[in-house]
Amino acid sequence: MEQVAIVTRWFALALLTGATVLYAYQFMVKRPAVAWWARFFTGAGLLALTVSIGLTSTVTDGTILTGPRNQLILTAWAFVVLYFVVEHLIKLKVYGTVLVPVSVVVLAVAQLVADTTMNLSPDALAQLDNWRVGIHVAFIVFANAGFAIGGLVSGLYLVQGSQLKHHRTNVLFRRLPSLGQTQSLARRAIVLAFPAYTAGILLGTLRAIETDVAGWWADPRVMLSGLVWLAFGGYLMGHYRRGISNTTAAWVALGGTALVGALSVAARTLPSGFHVFGLGS
Repeated sequence: MEQVAIVTRWFALALLTGATVLYAYQFMVKRPAVAWWARFFTGAGLLALTVSIGLTSTVTDGTILTGPRNQLILTAWAFVVLYFVVEHLIKLKVYGTVLVPVSVVVLAVAQLVADTTMNLSPDALAQLDNWRVGIHVAFIVFANAGFAIGGLVSGLYLVQGSQLKHHRTNVLFRRLPSLGQTQSLARRAIVLAFPAYTAGILLGTLRAIETDVAGWWADPRVMLSGLVWLAFGGYLMGHYRRGISNTTAAWVALGGTALVGALSVAARTLPSGFHVFGLGS
């Protein structure tokens, strides 16, 4: 069954790669038939990836959330799920051209990296053996995907706005939604991600208190996660309470996304600390 899961994951990558090619073509020619096939390939890819994750969970008696490969696979899955939210609920179809290729890149990297799950010490594995940890990681992975979308779209907003200001728009950016729709997508992605991130932090904090590790709050990974929460919390407060400009909000979203990237690097490179995912993930 494990081999079937691997083959199914490669099949999902092939389907999503095909969808990426079709979306790139659709972006240029704007043909409804091409868009339909792109969505079909994306849906089939999501189904295949979900089956692969399910088969792996069956073999391992639960979805493994440690190790870079497993977290990247879940991140790719989250990007495709968020793609369908953007495509069918928010009704901004052009961004499938962006989100599906991102999921392809993440899944391709997952196929190439080594699985270091077994590098964790017995004490670390025992610490991870708790339902709160599993849900904590799932929430954080999903939230990071939403934050990444918010940051990416905010970057497009800034570039698009600069081009319009200097009357230098090109064919690529003329095919994107309006500035208002672009900013709305960034805001909605962060609105969806922030509660998940908050829940993930709360569950992680409960587990930290439960294990009673001295000075867990001073771990750089824990402190960085707090900065991420403050950055995107400030983004939402600025939008809904302070009325900050869209340009300022876009820069805040980019800064928050940069912190997410820094946290991802720190979690995998710092040699020690309470947050044991950094030791084997």
